[in-house]
Amino acid sequence: MRVVVALGGNALLRRGEPMTAENQRANVRVACDHLAPIAEQHELIISHGNGPQIGLLALEEAAYQEVPESPLDVLGAETQGMIGYLVEQELGNRLPFERPLASLLTMIEVDPDDPAFADPSKPIGPLYTTSEADKLAAERGWAFKPDGSCRRRCRAGSSSAGRSGGCSSRAAW
Repeated sequence: MRVVVALGGNALLRRGEPMTAENQRANVRVACDHLAPIAEQHELIISHGNGPQIGLLALEEAAYQEVPESPLDVLGAETQGMIGYLVEQELGNRLPFERPLASLLTMIEVDPDDPAFADPSKPIGPLYTTSEADKLAAERGWAFKPDGSCRRRCRAGSSSAGRSGGCSSRAAW
């Protein structure tokens, strides 16, 4: 039987937890402890979010000011690769060597006229105080929304016009 499991980006980096590779690996390890028994008996497909990870990578890019920041679709691909690598390592440590594993990167084609670009709503990155968020919004043009008592950077939460696995998309978020 084929089983599909979705891991949210916040399951890989928990709310308020320092955004370190070590913490991500520990959280992936916990998830794989639960997923390995399923993978031993079934074809397992794991999908995952990457909101915290893409936001952190965007911050790292913003710190290097000699070159323009990479677009979010490129940062998304980088985080997909990193998360897939961690899942493969941790799941591979729990499964027989003969059990094949693979990570796939996906691309989403987005309609550049999607109204979601006018009101970004998909949270990415860490939590900020209101004053920190206001400063970054003014300096970088980033959009922020309330998230509990804090604020988080948001990108367009657009509906995709299509998905592809290995074909180029025409527009990016």
